[in-house]
Amino acid sequence: MMMENGISMEYGDGYMEQEEEWEREGLLDPAWEKQQKKTFTAWCNSHLRKAGTAIDNIEEDFRNGLKLMLLLEVISGETLPKPDRGKMRFHKIANVNKALDFIASKGVHLVSIGAEEIVDGNLKMTLGMIWTIILRFAIQDISVEEMTAKEGLLLWCQRKTAPYKNVNVQNFHLSFKDGLAFCALIHRHRPDLIDYAKLSKDNPLENLNTAFDVAEKYLDIPRMLDPDDLINTPKPDERAIMTYVSCYYHAFQGAQQVGNVTHVPEPTRQYTYVPNNYNAETAANRICKVLKVNQENERLMEEYERLASDLLEWIRRTMPWLNSRQADNSLAGVQKKLEEYRTYRRKHKPPRVEQKAKLETNFNTLQTKLRLSNRPAYLPTEGKTVSDISNAWKGLELAEKAFEEWLLAETMRLERLEHLAQKFKHKADAHEDWTRGKEEMLQSQDFRQCKLNELKALKKKHEAFESDLAAHQDRVEQIAAIAQELNTLEYHDCVSVNARCQRICDQWDRLGALTQRRRTALDEAERILEKIDILHLEFAKRAAPFNNWLDGTREDLVDMFIVHTMEEIQGLIQAHDQFKATLGEADKEFNLIVNLVREVESIVKQHQIPGGLENPYTTLTAHDMTRKWSDVRQLVPQRDQTLANELRKQQNNEMLRRQFADKANVVGPWIEMQMDAVTAIGMGLQGSLEDQLHRLKEYEQAVYAYKPNIEELEKIHQAVQESMIFENRYTNYTMETLRVGWEQLLTSINRNINEVENQILTRDSKGISQEQLNEFRSSFNHFDKNRTGRLTPEEFKSCLVSLGYSIGKDRQGDMDFQRILAVVDPNNTGYVHFDAFLDFMTRESTDTDTAEQVIDSFRILAADKPYILPDELRRELPPDQAEYCIQRMPPYKGPNGVPGALDYMSFSTALYGETDL
Repeated sequence: MMMENGISMEYGDGYMEQEEEWEREGLLDPAWEKQQKKTFTAWCNSHLRKAGTAIDNIEEDFRNGLKLMLLLEVISGETLPKPDRGKMRFHKIANVNKALDFIASKGVHLVSIGAEEIVDGNLKMTLGMIWTIILRFAIQDISVEEMTAKEGLLLWCQRKTAPYKNVNVQNFHLSFKDGLAFCALIHRHRPDLIDYAKLSKDNPLENLNTAFDVAEKYLDIPRMLDPDDLINTPKPDERAIMTYVSCYYHAFQGAQQVGNVTHVPEPTRQYTYVPNNYNAETAANRICKVLKVNQENERLMEEYERLASDLLEWIRRTMPWLNSRQADNSLAGVQKKLEEYRTYRRKHKPPRVEQKAKLETNFNTLQTKLRLSNRPAYLPTEGKTVSDISNAWKGLELAEKAFEEWLLAETMRLERLEHLAQKFKHKADAHEDWTRGKEEMLQSQDFRQCKLNELKALKKKHEAFESDLAAHQDRVEQIAAIAQELNTLEYHDCVSVNARCQRICDQWDRLGALTQRRRTALDEAERILEKIDILHLEFAKRAAPFNNWLDGTREDLVDMFIVHTMEEIQGLIQAHDQFKATLGEADKEFNLIVNLVREVESIVKQHQIPGGLENPYTTLTAHDMTRKWSDVRQLVPQRDQTLANELRKQQNNEMLRRQFADKANVVGPWIEMQMDAVTAIGMGLQGSLEDQLHRLKEYEQAVYAYKPNIEELEKIHQAVQESMIFENRYTNYTMETLRVGWEQLLTSINRNINEVENQILTRDSKGISQEQLNEFRSSFNHFDKNRTGRLTPEEFKSCLVSLGYSIGKDRQGDMDFQRILAVVDPNNTGYVHFDAFLDFMTRESTDTDTAEQVIDSFRILAADKPYILPDELRRELPPDQAEYCIQRMPPYKGPNGVPGALDYMSFSTALYGETDL
């Protein structure tokens, strides 16, 4: 893979993988970008002109993909898929994708480029794509002496320019900067075109212009480079020069005999070149060059022999040391040899590794130089060949591996013996630390003055010690086993190990006997305190639930309660009566608990047991039980009085609920009945508009006359709120719903009166008959399914259609309907009210003034002029209306105007806005 102008490319068969490093340097160099743009444009045009076309701007002219596809057809001689001639972006992307697919079919895969970037005119991506095409179709197939592509082209330049003075082609940037290399290539093949002897290295501008002019005029190679850019750029763009030089290669590669140059196809490289200045000095130089190569080869041979001898001698001296297996059977001695080996691997061997690598590198370099200079391959002295050295090195590594394995195995053996001794000491130390103080503890009489719970704790502790003692049996056995193994391996200090092991075993036997004696004494003491413990436990079992019952009962008897109904207070009274019925059983339980305490006190006093009155199972005492029981007996009558008071309060609340419900159940239906009647009138189907207005005002008077009933209900509601009554099962009406209903009734009456008066005004002003009004109302009501007094846009549209209004179903019909909606619903509420509907239908059904009619009237007053003068307005109109027009009419700005002329057309149009239907 290689990176070209930010484009990642992969080439089949490993093509030009070495390009990656040197291509990265120029990715962001603007000077190189400028050179590439000029060179690549000229290169493309050198091929496109064969098809009768060219490009001017490389990032713009390839955007539609057409010329890009044409370029690929010209240079490949193949036909690409038919291009898309459309001008849309996707047509262009399709063409570029076809070109990229064709490039990919030639073994080049553009990983990071997309057709969109080429279509968008991304210069960097476009240059990278063209460079890829140049590499594939102009450079890839170049082959010189088994070198291909860039290396082949470079070698071709070196071979062709080798005889020329001041020319040393090592790369495609600095080597061509002075122009002599270009001139030498031309002179080598066409000496009749350039007098090379007159050229000077100190005049690069003249050299470059000479080469470019001759190539363009006689070789049909267009100018692709700018001499000033090459001279002024510290490092010219390599891709631009490679592109231009490849044109030289293709121009000369077919020539077998041109001028005084005899060309034999590569790779024989036999040239018969007879330049004008060929003399003895030139011949001597060639001989020196050949001898210098031979001397360098001989030096490399001698260095190889010396390095090989030295390395083999070092391996011979090292092998006996690596094969030695002598040791003093001590860990320190083996560790010393291991450290010596590590020093060898760290200090002595690395230089030899480098020496071996250098030896192989020199050998490979020597063979390469011999092959390139047509010398026979080098054969080292017997025993010093690369394979001999490799075999000796493998023997050394095998010896190292065996020596290291022996050192590690011996170290592990001695370390295990030392580890066993340390392990014995560690386990013995740990065991002796554990047994320290254990004999004194087992002989103690501390349990004689303990309480039962303390005695049981000591017994549990002793049981835990017994378990710990049994667990330590394995440790003692391990200590004995390790001591036995140390004796078997003949550890140097076996005497002290055996003595210490014997002491540990003797102590272990003593601990076993003392443990059994203490267990017997603890069992005997436990039996003495068992009876007292049973009494304590029984007290704790009975006292805890009874104490909880006492605490809960006291809380319940003083607990605050909130009730809202008779049922709730009656339920509390019933529950309290049931509680009082259980007080007899509670008194029996209280006496039983107190008697348990008295029995404990008697036993403790009789046996003089220290701390025997303290109950380990509970902190409760008989005094606590007595005090709490007394509290309960006092709280019961107080609770009786509290419940009785609340019962009287709820009885009063019940009376208030019934009063409110009786009144609300009358007022609520009355409001609903009046609302239905007003709504029915508002539907407009009962008599004339005057009859409807008369009846609505009668209902208005009746509603105001009914207001005292609402005020009376408000007074009852205030009493209900003061008594904190929040629900009333005797009615579904609340004061809030009645207030809302009352306000809605007043609002409905006022709104309907206003609507009827507006309808009368509309009828009288527009001359609409009662039958038309009834028809409009009937249609509106028909589509007002929910009787809300308003229509949705779809309902309004259906209503218009039912009245014979034509609304098309095409796009124009939708636009007409939207203009109608803007008239009847100017605030865009999403609904059409009857007033707006009536106003619209009235204007549609009657003859109304329009902006055109007003303009025609003004034109008459203005004597057919497109403007009108203030004097004409004052002469024809009443003074106030004349002044109104003069103040609001804009000045006339059309042709043939006079000072003071006014624009009556704009004024008339503004009067009716933009929705004159």
